[in-house]
Amino acid sequence: MDVLRRQQLRQQLDDALASRILILDGAMGTMLQEHNPTAEDFGGLHLENCNENLCRTRPDWIVDIHRAYLAAGSDIIETNSFQGSPIVLAEFGLADKAHEINVLAAQLARRAVDEFSTSEFSRKDKPRFVAGSLGPTTKSITLRGDVTFQELRDSYYE
Repeated sequence: MDVLRRQQLRQQLDDALASRILILDGAMGTMLQEHNPTAEDFGGLHLENCNENLCRTRPDWIVDIHRAYLAAGSDIIETNSFQGSPIVLAEFGLADKAHEINVLAAQLARRAVDEFSTSEFSRKDKPRFVAGSLGPTTKSITLRGDVTFQELRDSYYE
């Protein structure tokens, strides 16, 4: 995305925030569970419950969930990247895929927002936005001491 487009989107977001309450989408994980995903859907038994990998294996589900939230009135769609940090993805052998998975999660959300803005549901006076979702890791500095602050910082940066 070029700099001018980013500035335009930022201005649209600032204008929207100044003029109304914005609605974020709901629980991606809950919506994914309604699909009753199998180990095969996740990409194999070793990837079971890695919702972020569904961006790679079931992008249709992800985009459809985003569309459902947009149709319900959401202004902001969160990416399917809640547990997309290398620290968490390492538990599935996907730490080296964190950047790829998170970029794909953003692209899928952007696709849904762009499709929605050109559909019968679009309103030029009510633009829609994509926000990155960052959740906690499965590690703890203080409780277990199984991660350092620097490791967390680096993981979230990715």
